[in-house]
Amino acid sequence: MSSLVQSVDWLAIAPPTIAAVVGLVVLVADLFLDEKNKPLLGWVSIAGLAAAAIMLLPLLDGDRSTFCLTGDPHVCSYTADRFTLVIQFLVLVGALLAALLSVTALKDAKKELPEGEFWFLLLSSAAGAALLPASRDLATLVVALEVASLPAFALVGIRYGDKRSSEAALKFFLSSVTATAVSLMGISFLYASTGTLYLTQVADRIQHVDGQLQTLTQAGVVLTLVGFAFKTAAVPFHFWVPDTYVGAPLPVAAYLSVVGKAVGFSGLILVTVVALPSYSDVWGPALAALAALTMSVGNVGALRQQATRAYSAVRLLAWSSVGQAGYLLVPIAAAAYSQDAQKSIGSTVAYALMYAAVNLGAFAVAALVGRTRALNRIADYRGLYRSNPLAALLLAFFLLCLAGLPPGIIGLFAKVTVFSAAVDAGLGWLAVVMAVNVVIALFYYLQWTALLFRAPEGEPEKHRVPAPLTAAMALTAVLGIALSGAPELVLRFSATSLF
Repeated sequence: MSSLVQSVDWLAIAPPTIAAVVGLVVLVADLFLDEKNKPLLGWVSIAGLAAAAIMLLPLLDGDRSTFCLTGDPHVCSYTADRFTLVIQFLVLVGALLAALLSVTALKDAKKELPEGEFWFLLLSSAAGAALLPASRDLATLVVALEVASLPAFALVGIRYGDKRSSEAALKFFLSSVTATAVSLMGISFLYASTGTLYLTQVADRIQHVDGQLQTLTQAGVVLTLVGFAFKTAAVPFHFWVPDTYVGAPLPVAAYLSVVGKAVGFSGLILVTVVALPSYSDVWGPALAALAALTMSVGNVGALRQQATRAYSAVRLLAWSSVGQAGYLLVPIAAAAYSQDAQKSIGSTVAYALMYAAVNLGAFAVAALVGRTRALNRIADYRGLYRSNPLAALLLAFFLLCLAGLPPGIIGLFAKVTVFSAAVDAGLGWLAVVMAVNVVIALFYYLQWTALLFRAPEGEPEKHRVPAPLTAAMALTAVLGIALSGAPELVLRFSATSLF
């Protein structure tokens, strides 16, 4: 049996390593800092995430791999290719924006949120999320998935004395552990059938599995997909999302909505397109059905939130994120039928980049409103334009991007890209389902947008915008507006090289 080469390409593994090391530094520093200096931990964490993101630049020259087999240097556990770098960029910048929201949240929460533990958990989760897209064997993939997920459970329930937060964390934990167990069973079946954990070797050997092991192999494929479907919040594995988002501190909900999704979708892409292309007849129809079901349930769920005047803005964003997950699944399903699977995967990555920027922007404005309105209901946004014109205009822009309407050109471009991926793959029925869902989503996005400009009930409440929140809104706005001006940049940037 071949052994692993012990030499390490430190530059290739720098982004997740920096996030992990800074997390440990923050945890140790927390022991020695008094309460007055604890806010320094937040800025150290933000600097660490920025440094990790900057370390992606030297990796743009070409693909790099490490932890490879001695007998075959092309079979590696860690590969920093174009796909890896784009997802790592999304993860690290998403975590950075969530950290900017967290600085203000921790200051407002006073003693409800322990700062040292919070930053350690956020950085640890970001390190796992950055490791996952580079993983090229099933063992590393599962380890990265758990390193990203386990700190997230604690982040959801980290607020002292909050029953709703604890309940959300428990629901998230139990359902996620179940999904992980299912995935591990599926991976063990695949290992039993192929005798390897490396994705490229699985792809080669699974085509020549002994006839007696075919049933075991098919069961392994299905069970592995179920576990990753949970991480993407695909229906019917979405039930944890609304309660978790509402119960978690708002920056944590923003983090889960973007980075958590990036983890699930990158893992799903690696398992299906890299490890199991010969089983596309199994996972292709399954993901197409999941995509249709997910976008429909997500958008109908968001519509149902309008039944009461007191419905929560965060709960609406949670259901919206389920619907958006359905759109993200479409190109992955299309990759099973397309002659150019790489182009289909590029469509998913492009949509994920658009969604990350504008969804984090919407959460930033929600964090601003939530500072004065603890319940953060949609009704609390009425007349926001009167009290804070810039925040209202930005939220309107972000919502129009999510809806796919001008001036949110990047949202429209991303939806057209996903739509064309389905049509090119011959999935016309899925394109029709998507078109219907886009129309359904227009209703609740436009209703929320219109509310921002209606006359407020009573005297409008002024919103003072702290510097970190201002920075988060400015960054997301610049990204959204710049990409709306040149949407083709997203597709060029997200061009992947998985094959």
